[in-house]
Amino acid sequence: MNEWLQLVAEPAVVRRALIYALVVGALLITINHGYALWHGDISAVRILEMALTMVVPYCVSTMSSVGAMREARRERINTPSTHTVKAAKSEQ
Repeated sequence: MNEWLQLVAEPAVVRRALIYALVVGALLITINHGYALWHGDISAVRILEMALTMVVPYCVSTMSSVGAMREARRERINTPSTHTVKAAKSEQ
């Protein structure tokens, strides 16, 4: 859990998630609330819905980035380095 939280807070992960949240969130808001916005039908509930619409792509991007980073670290740990492989071959 601690590793996961550290990765979530990494600047590259946050920056990527914010970009996706802005782009995808704006697109989803346009699709889901565009008519109401165009006609001035803005309420507190609609603003909350739009804010949540921005949070979803942020969370998806963050979880995807953290998952990929953790998987890459696991593969790096479980894969012998080139130096180790060469040393093992030279001993034979």
